[in-house]
Amino acid sequence: MGGAPDRVAQAQDVARPVTRPVAVLRGLDKFSGLAETFEAVVGAPVAYRRLTITVRACRDTGAAAEAWLEITDANAPAAPVFAGWMIAASPALSALDHPRYDVWVLSCKTVSGDAS
Repeated sequence: MGGAPDRVAQAQDVARPVTRPVAVLRGLDKFSGLAETFEAVVGAPVAYRRLTITVRACRDTGAAAEAWLEITDANAPAAPVFAGWMIAASPALSALDHPRYDVWVLSCKTVSGDAS
């Protein structure tokens, strides 16, 4: 009989996030209205306009992607303008507070450039 323990084990497997090496991000220039989708490999800084974004972790929980981002502005490089988790399903929960740019997480994937 092991019905209940089996269901618990299945629920734990579903809830366990899967680490992915690539984050898919979207940036918005609030002045021009131009939105761009781009990829960032975990650990490798990527430039978006005057921002430098470094993804430290990207996890897929099944329900949504979440990524730990560190974002610096070339006009004030001494301290990050954002450092923390962003959740794709709730972008306003932990958002970049920047006068010109918005950046948010769309998904996490296995390989850069593919559709996964």
